[in-house]
Amino acid sequence: MKDYLKELVRLQKSGEAVGIYSACTGNSLVLEACMRHALETNTVLLIESTANQVDQYGGYTGMKPADFMNFCKGLAEKVGLPIDRVILGGDHLGPLTFAKYDEEKAMSEASELIRQYVAAGFTKIHIDTSMKVASDDPNTRLSDETISRRGAQLAKIAEEAFAELKKIKPDAPHPVYVVGSEVPVPGGSQEAVDTGVQVTKVEDFKATVKAFENAYKVAGLDEAWKHVIAVVVQPGVEEKDSGCTEYVREKAVDLSAAIKEYPNLIFEGHSTDYQTKYKLRELVEDGFCILKVGPGLTLTLREGLFALAYAEKEMLKHHPERQSYFMETLDTAMQENPKYFAKHYYGSATEIAYKRKYSFSDRWRYYYATPEVEKAIDTLFANFKDGVPLGLLDQFLPIQYTKVRNGELANDPKVLVMDRVCNCIDEYLFGTQQQKLG
Repeated sequence: MKDYLKELVRLQKSGEAVGIYSACTGNSLVLEACMRHALETNTVLLIESTANQVDQYGGYTGMKPADFMNFCKGLAEKVGLPIDRVILGGDHLGPLTFAKYDEEKAMSEASELIRQYVAAGFTKIHIDTSMKVASDDPNTRLSDETISRRGAQLAKIAEEAFAELKKIKPDAPHPVYVVGSEVPVPGGSQEAVDTGVQVTKVEDFKATVKAFENAYKVAGLDEAWKHVIAVVVQPGVEEKDSGCTEYVREKAVDLSAAIKEYPNLIFEGHSTDYQTKYKLRELVEDGFCILKVGPGLTLTLREGLFALAYAEKEMLKHHPERQSYFMETLDTAMQENPKYFAKHYYGSATEIAYKRKYSFSDRWRYYYATPEVEKAIDTLFANFKDGVPLGLLDQFLPIQYTKVRNGELANDPKVLVMDRVCNCIDEYLFGTQQQKLG
């Protein structure tokens, strides 16, 4: 199996502005769209599940690492995408969801999390130990030494798990590692007021690399360090309720120059959702080669489903009993269980109601797999089993209308919605030029 991520590092260091987008989602329709588009564009696909989506207890998706691996393999087989063109990674792996415990317990849980990811065959491991646990002083900044020591502890578990995997699968590729502590909050900003985003200082970036390299050496992980390919830094971007903090390359000039001093390292950027394709290209040109996107993908899925729902209301205006009421069903599910959006949406009741439907934070993704929402989507698709009337398709999904008219796309509701997701993917393919990895 070709090591696409190390090839990415090689191309970057030879002066090629090549990157890769990382689909950070467990949504089946989104992942199927990503896979179909990878097949159509002859590109490699990087998929990452986060520690809160998939863990040893099932996460909020109900899947453990081995389950998610099998889930993705099944989708790839269904689509016809060779599995060797799919890279599976784990994001924010560490004590993130176990921070309520003291260090011993939190790190024990994090160790099992890492072990299961590597044992399942995930080949890109982001070790994130940047968060405080219960036994840390809440009033003192977590030191680079503590972060890197805990990171090396988890890397050692990963190496041991890989050694066990090799006994079963001798041809299993060695995982690559991503380290770093300048990580935006998973799920986007939770602040009511936008306080801005600070670009990582060069001295902080260099201190992080030095601390991790030393910690690996102390832990006897010199060989493992050779598989560290990227460092997470903050280039000055973030997705948020109102959209995003846009990349301003002038603010990241010094940081961009600093990565050139490290022949085997690139930058990984989180929360790149909603950047324009030109800003994505700039990020890749400036060394931020792995671009994480999650809400940006599920938002376009929601837009496609909403477009169909509005078309349905027009088509079945005189048959309300046949309508799916997808939007209303989704909103009810969110209101009945507000824990996934309560910390992200601020304002009056009217403003929060608007945000449940249209916020760029896109918290609806946590409700997609609830039985009532899935049933509404099934009904929505069934109502358009014979295609969307062209007048409505032109009104609500004009890009897809043109493709249907040109014979490029089937007038099928599921296909139409997945193609709407591909509009987002195309922005990233423009920015990353990842077809050069093939």
